[in-house]
Amino acid sequence: MRISISLGMGRDDWEGASTYVQEAERLGVHDVWSAEAWGYDAISPLAYMAAKTSTIRLGTGIVQGGTRTPALLAMTAMSMASLSNDRFVLGIGASGPQVVEGWHGISFKRQMTRMRELIEIVRLLESGERASYSGKVYTLPRPGGEGKAIRSSAPLRDPVPIYLATLSPKSLQMTGELADGWLGTSFMPEHADVFFDDIKKGAEKAGRSMSDIDLQAGGAVAFGDDIENMIPPRKPGLAFTLGAMGSREHNFYNRAFQRAGYKDVAIEVQNLWLDGNRDEARERVPDEMVLKTNLLGTEEMVKDRIRAYRDAGVTTLRVDPAGRDMKERLDTLGRLIECVKAVSEEKVPVG
Repeated sequence: MRISISLGMGRDDWEGASTYVQEAERLGVHDVWSAEAWGYDAISPLAYMAAKTSTIRLGTGIVQGGTRTPALLAMTAMSMASLSNDRFVLGIGASGPQVVEGWHGISFKRQMTRMRELIEIVRLLESGERASYSGKVYTLPRPGGEGKAIRSSAPLRDPVPIYLATLSPKSLQMTGELADGWLGTSFMPEHADVFFDDIKKGAEKAGRSMSDIDLQAGGAVAFGDDIENMIPPRKPGLAFTLGAMGSREHNFYNRAFQRAGYKDVAIEVQNLWLDGNRDEARERVPDEMVLKTNLLGTEEMVKDRIRAYRDAGVTTLRVDPAGRDMKERLDTLGRLIECVKAVSEEKVPVG
């Protein structure tokens, strides 16, 4: 089982972020993911990290689908692959209507179709074929104009891996059909079927198997004996996910938890949050949800969670190591890596 992390930094602390990624690379971490919301973009920080590292893969986790033209996304991916010696991974997600329509001023309608066409065009352009495409959202060249079907002038290289951050059943099936990997959120290994059944369905439709797809999921990692005090600090994040990561109509994270058997509490927390009762919303998050979405406790408890992810089919453990400063975060990451090694060396019972 591989390990990936998110780009960890304080506000504008790029040197600290690069040191963290360099040390993670030294420890053997496979990927680092850079996100974007409505502040910094996901790609520029990775260009900086590419100059500071040599082996770790550099992924967007995620770029917001549809906020760049397909050609611009392809150009950026090819540029990043070139300057990082083919360590770049293009992670794409739909985001949500509040960001896509509110921040970017782009319609959120037909977002799944848009995502599919983005992937198809990126792969078309990076293959050296002419920019000739007729879809429901994108048409290249633009009809009725003076545009020509142009080929990319960038040298041909291996295709950039494309990972999708998806949550709804249809988008999960698209992931299985088209993507090289999946970036999981709202994930509990005990309910992996909520995600993996649909990914498998899409993979089989395309003549692929689950082994063709890198399945990344995980959560916060913290070691300690006092588990009761480790749970409350992580409830606000889950309450925010359930309540604020979308509108009442479109919160894909909330719906994923509903499908995992937490329908009543997911709806309750969302309503409390959107009605302005934030403290009560945080209090209503069950301890069980915190424990199942993270890796918390003694080393043996963390190893049990690693086994749960492994047995569920997760191939890369995506983690956020806890710590009050960089040293503590790296210490947590190092302990986790040793736990993963120990679990990997165990004999898995047959049957």
